[in-house]
Formats: sequence, C-alpha cells, structure tokens
Amino acid sequence: MHIVMLAGEYPPRWGGMATTIYHLTAELASCGHKVTVITRRGTGDAPPISGVRIIGVPWLKAPMAFTRSFGRHALRALLRLHAEDPVDVVHVHTPLIAWTRGQFDRCHREVAPTVTTLHGSWIGEREGLLMARRRREPAAIANPNDLAILLTAKAYARYEQAALEKSTCVAISAFSRQEFIDAYRPPEGWSCEVIHWGIDTEMFHPRPERIEETLALRSTLQVPEGHRLLLAVGRLAARKGYATLIDGFAALRSRRQDVHLAIVGRGHLKSRLLRHAAKRGVADAVHIESSLPFEALADAYRAADLVVFPSLYEGLGMIPIEAMASGTPVITVNHGPMPETVDSSTGALYTVGDHDAFARVVDEELSDTARLEAKGEAGRTKVLDRFTMARELEAYLEAYGRAMAE
Repeated sequence: MHIVMLAGEYPPRWGGMATTIYHLTAELASCGHKVTVITRRGTGDAPPISGVRIIGVPWLKAPMAFTRSFGRHALRALLRLHAEDPVDVVHVHTPLIAWTRGQFDRCHREVAPTVTTLHGSWIGEREGLLMARRRREPAAIANPNDLAILLTAKAYARYEQAALEKSTCVAISAFSRQEFIDAYRPPEGWSCEVIHWGIDTEMFHPRPERIEETLALRSTLQVPEGHRLLLAVGRLAARKGYATLIDGFAALRSRRQDVHLAIVGRGHLKSRLLRHAAKRGVADAVHIESSLPFEALADAYRAADLVVFPSLYEGLGMIPIEAMASGTPVITVNHGPMPETVDSSTGALYTVGDHDAFARVVDEELSDTARLEAKGEAGRTKVLDRFTMARELEAYLEAYGRAMAE
C-alpha cells in the first residue's frame, strides 16, 4: 500500500504531532508499506527512514495562514506524486493543514480516499489561550502565533469542519472527539474512532542502563545533591501552564525544601518564567533547559522522581505517556484528556490553579518511596497495554481499509 502523510510538522520534536507521525511512518515502512510524507519545506531534517520519502513544499510564513498555503502546495505535490506513483490512501493531520470541502473532494476524485487525524482543534487552542490569560500566564497573547489563534480560530475552524464532513476521521483521545462533537457540526451518522498515540517503548524504558549519563544529566539540570527532581517537558508557551506550575512549586517549597524543578523546552518565555520564579522566591530551585536530544530526554525521565504536566490544553499529551513508559509517576491536571492517560495508579491528578492541592499531592507522593515505585511500574504496564506503536499501527491500517472500502 502507498500511504501519503500530509503533515505540517514532521521532524521529531518533544511530544505531539511531529513525533507520533514520525514513528507511525517508520512502523508502516517496516511492515513493507510505501510511505511518502508531504511536509513544510525548511522546518528541519528528520532522521532518514528506509522506505519513507520526504517531499518538502513551500508555505507562507504567516501565523495561521500557513495552514492554507501548505494545504494548497501539498495538494499540488500530491497530484504530481499520484501521476508518477499511484497512491492508495492519504492521511491528513489537522489542524496544521487546512483543506476546503472542494480540496477534499478533488483528492478523493483524482487521487485517493482520506483518513484525517484530529490532533486537536483551533477552537480548543483558543480556549487554552483564554484560560492562560485568566491564569495570568506570561505573554498569553503576546506571541504572534498565539494572537493569530485568538483572533482567527473560529474562522479557521471551517477547514476542520470540512474534514469532519469529507473524510474518515480519527481522534487522538476521547476528549478530542467529544470536543469536535460539542464545538463543531458533525454530519448525521458521523463516526470517529479514538486511536491513542503509540510511543517508542524501547527508547522510553525504566531500566537505568545509562547511570553515568543520568548523573551527568542531573548535574546539567542543576539538581542539588539529595534533592528530589520534578521534571516538566514541553514547548515554552502560555497554554502549557508553566507560570501556574511555578506558583504550585512555590507552595510546595513552603512544605519541603528538598525539591528542584527542571523545565525542558524551547520557546520565547524562558526569561519571563525565570523572572516569575524569582518573584515567587524559588529562582534558586528552578532551572530551564532549552534543548536536550531525544536520548538525553529519555534519561531525564528516568532521572526524575516525578514528571509534572500542567498543560491548560492538549489533544492528548505525549509527555505523560513517555514518562510512564520510563517508569516515572506523573502529576497532572484533572481536565481535558489527561485522565485518559494518568490516574491514581500511575500518578495523581489535581485541579488547575489550585496551588495548595498541587503542593499537597506532590508532597504526599514524594513521602512514600515504595508507592512511587509501584506507580512507576503500573505506568509502564499501562503504556505497554494501551499506548504502543503496534496498537496504533494496527488501528490505522484498519482505518485505511475502511476509507478505501467506503
């Protein structure tokens, strides 16, 4: 089968769409399928995969508008590709590509049927930004991309509406599926399977095979000897809730001093977040690391006592799954899709903005080493049962088959 992925992000990054698409293409290719990825040109080079062809196309470097530009160029490239090498199914990854109903129709008429993965919605992204502003997250709407989402999300939602009407849809979480039911207008009889992301359980594992690297990493993250490490991973953006996390960490430090918070992520908010930590009196116990390679990130999960994930909006959230696969319990918020991955057996949930609840939950978890170990083991078991690449691959092959049959 020749499968074409239309992906606005493809080079692997921490969490999210780019990583899961990358691993899915690798799994498809390893099973003997031909895979072509059409993505935005100039966004970085992914490690090569045997059997996977990458086609980069131009795109307008403008907030939100890039999704329409990329969509037009991707369709042209798809038509040329199909003329040379017939395509069996087209896998569309929203919301970073925006197609009209007419573009979906043309793809079906001149190329192949489509399966669209709903990784989240522009309406949801907008609500996440509004929540960040209510929570006084730094620069909640100062970033041009975030401001564009706030102003144009409702207009761009019509392209996601087109996907609901014209494509076989898959959601990455039950939360995301319900979000589209509530905020959009699915056609009568609309069905949407939930296929959770799968992760690389060989890279993310609990076995401490790299002890020296792990110790060196704790030094890189500036963890004082004898301190417990709370690790947060993800892009430094307002909707990720890092200022709220620092507020909760300040409450935790009033309970115990042997804790250190390390945030790993790229973004424009580093200096603002460090100033916020200083304002809250915890600057000496907060470190932000802008860049770590994948293997070092896997070591970081194993080096942490707890992974904390305070995000205000996610379609699913890759970080908690990677942490659980690494045998590390997760503390995260009790809304959105997070209860689909984390529960009391693998970590703990708290209410967004309740800093005392965050402090209490983390303190309780760190006070029982045996329970922490048990939750780490339960998290690994849960990932192997529900979040493997093999399960994701099987589910998508079935979805491709349904689209082709219809």
